[in-house]
Amino acid sequence: MRVALHTRVRADRIADYEQAHREVPAELTAAIRAAGAREWTIWRSGTDLFHVLEVDDYAALLAQLEKLPVNTAWQARMSELLEVSHDYSEGGADATLPVVWQL
Repeated sequence: MRVALHTRVRADRIADYEQAHREVPAELTAAIRAAGAREWTIWRSGTDLFHVLEVDDYAALLAQLEKLPVNTAWQARMSELLEVSHDYSEGGADATLPVVWQL
């Protein structure tokens, strides 16, 4: 399944957000892949972030990652950088963008 998300980085933290994503822990990327993600791409337009994931089951991915210490640490780091996140308390799997049109 393909999932789209919209988040927003704090205007004064863009450089920090981009630097963090140059240093995503290998343990976290391995856990994301083990949870069923095949691809995850993030685009930025100003402070708006658009994510597209190819994943077996997004809800299952979130559930599998939720309690992992490496993910908990990453989410804490991201909460300092993001204005709007898709974290587990803000809708989780229901926070995805609806498909409007597809070719």
